[in-house]
Amino acid sequence: MSEPITFRKSTDLILDRVVPVEAEELYRGWTDPEWIAEWFVPEPYRVASCVAVPEPGGEFTVAIESPDGDVSKDPGCYLYLVPNRLVVFTDALGPGFRPTGSSFFTGAISFDPAESGTRYRARALHANIKTRDSHAKMGFTEGWEICLEQLVGVILSRRA
Repeated sequence: MSEPITFRKSTDLILDRVVPVEAEELYRGWTDPEWIAEWFVPEPYRVASCVAVPEPGGEFTVAIESPDGDVSKDPGCYLYLVPNRLVVFTDALGPGFRPTGSSFFTGAISFDPAESGTRYRARALHANIKTRDSHAKMGFTEGWEICLEQLVGVILSRRA
């Protein structure tokens, strides 16, 4: 599948792993609000609420609660979806493609068949090096690795 995503090493970050679950399960993990609530942030943070309407322009907003009880919520929307293959979302636009007035990154998550499961690629696309570096300093790699492990755990527990 040819993807409409351009990755730039200078401004973007990537997590690329093969995981022992199916693409359909990963896709559901990114589009079903009940599933998202179980894995989307590294513990001890938690998802306070989630709205996920998996269609272009559909709302994708996750409210995150810190261990101190502070809740942050940034509206976003899905931009492009290919069932069981690709999810693209952003915080630059809210539901209905309405500008939010701020943007940190656009996410592109792809799922490709692999011999031992699915190749999972999470790309965080940033407008500039400064934003990319800020995201890296916040712990992009470590945080997204933890969240991926949590997502795989949710999938495996739901199989049982």
